[in-house]
Amino acid sequence: MNTYLLLKWLHIISSVLMVGTGLGSAFYMFFANRSGSLAAQAVVSRLVVRADWWFTTPTVILQPASGLLLAYMAGWPWNTPWMVLSLGLFIAAGACWLPVVWLQFRMAALTTAAVHARTPLSPQYWRYARWWEVLGYPAFAAMAVVFFLMVNKPVLWG
Repeated sequence: MNTYLLLKWLHIISSVLMVGTGLGSAFYMFFANRSGSLAAQAVVSRLVVRADWWFTTPTVILQPASGLLLAYMAGWPWNTPWMVLSLGLFIAAGACWLPVVWLQFRMAALTTAAVHARTPLSPQYWRYARWWEVLGYPAFAAMAVVFFLMVNKPVLWG
């Protein structure tokens, strides 16, 4: 197997891990928040934080590095419109994801504290949960468009 194909495979697998982990985490956190079970919310919020550290963070680093290297190896200029838009959308998704990571840490801490104190979740938790959702939707939409651009490489402008 040549280096380009190995790198392409790694790029594809890491994109699946990045978006798949995000979608899976969002699915479980969304439904745990609506379950009425504080214990479920505490467990899921801790696991979502863990998933971000173990899977999302490394792939967020690997994606642009492998993508830019692939473009270089394939002879694509880095100012090719579909690549510029892809990178811009990736950065926009990251700008949503970074505050989400902080929110997830806080939500995990609040659920754990509520479980130990045997108290309901604070209104602060629900404010964080709303922001967590609001930031998640554009991040996923941006990544869906990035997938489209990567596969189709459309002529956009210029």
